[in-house]
Amino acid sequence: MDNSSLLTLIIYSVITCCVIMALVWVWSYNIKNAGVVDIFWSYNFPVIGIILYLFAPGYEPRKILICSMVVVAGFRLGTHLAIRIVKHLREEEPRYAQIRKEWGKNPEPKMFGFFQMQAISNVLLAIPFFIITLNTTPQISWIEFTGVVLWIISVMGEAIADQQLANFKRDPANKGKVCDTGLWGYSRHPNYFFEWLMWVSYFVFALGSPYGYVAIISPAIILYLLLKVTGIPLTEEQSIRSKGEAFKKYQARVSVFVPWFKKG
Repeated sequence: MDNSSLLTLIIYSVITCCVIMALVWVWSYNIKNAGVVDIFWSYNFPVIGIILYLFAPGYEPRKILICSMVVVAGFRLGTHLAIRIVKHLREEEPRYAQIRKEWGKNPEPKMFGFFQMQAISNVLLAIPFFIITLNTTPQISWIEFTGVVLWIISVMGEAIADQQLANFKRDPANKGKVCDTGLWGYSRHPNYFFEWLMWVSYFVFALGSPYGYVAIISPAIILYLLLKVTGIPLTEEQSIRSKGEAFKKYQARVSVFVPWFKKG
């Protein structure tokens, strides 16, 4: 691996993502809605993918393959979030409203720091992409194709889960109810599960490159964040506040993360 190329790519990516998040923070400050950070956290990965495609010295077909995967997945998730968030732009997501409340009278400096940390996390999580696009081996191995297959499954699964939840919420008869249909009947967070599986697929793809084992850091971080920090804990706290006993019964019956059969 060319260390000078790696350092250059990291610097380009960090500067670009931090500038984007600084501009997004200005927007969020004006509209008092920090939820827009989620949109651009997703869009920053395609930005990194484009930087790597343009400047990484790796094997061209491999770069086209992985960068296309990153761009498609990032734009799909970012656009899905944008459609949901922009509809309620003046109503901050409850989890961010709760964070703002906990940070006291002047939360904006901390919020700016939070946005910048999101930019840094983009680059940290992109470690598999750096490893893959620096690989100059002039052939694509079976382990890399295995990663592609796993990626297809994960992106399709996440898209289906997102659409099923959107369809459920669109029906006025379901207001105040818990979505337990489709994939949501087997996991309380199938969208999170398939998001994590997508990062596993990038790790598997990276195993075909030198130092590919280092890429395990990405799915490990994502799993920790989803299970312990900003993912499932905050989402379920809000669901209990908004849906009460109905969600507690749902918790008792349905697997929290990995899709599995219902209890009882």
